[in-house]
Amino acid sequence: MVDEKHDAHSDQPQQKQPRKGSSKKLLIIIASAILVLVVGGFLAYTLLSGGKGKAGEAEYKEEKNKGKTVLIPLDPFVVNLSDSGRYLKVTMQFELADASHQAMVTQKIPNLRDAVITLLSSKSSESVSGPEGKFQLKDEILLRANQAVGKDVFRNLYFTDFVMQ
Repeated sequence: MVDEKHDAHSDQPQQKQPRKGSSKKLLIIIASAILVLVVGGFLAYTLLSGGKGKAGEAEYKEEKNKGKTVLIPLDPFVVNLSDSGRYLKVTMQFELADASHQAMVTQKIPNLRDAVITLLSSKSSESVSGPEGKFQLKDEILLRANQAVGKDVFRNLYFTDFVMQ
């Protein structure tokens, strides 16, 4: 037999009254967590940035003045490719690793031109037509140019004109 009596308190769930002290504790915990995060973020930023201060600023200014880009333009190259009847016209500029090498490089321009002409004329139209071929050609030219000069003075090479017929 089912008892039909209901207790007035059993139909309603018992509600807990929040304590005033627990809300203050929660507020203090949240505030201290935010403070720890802010301080930790500041410390991480200063440690990761090197924390150099004024000495770091002086180093940065020195590197900025020292790191000016020096480009050496070469006259255009027009060469026969290894494919019969195919021509390539290329204009390029070499970026120097250090500006102090500029005088030496200008004296070695005939050696550079010879190395580039020899390399370009050995290539086929298929090997230099795609982007991968151009990147490989850049690497090979940089290698040969540094060998022609005798030192690693070139940082990069830029094609300013590249026409194949």
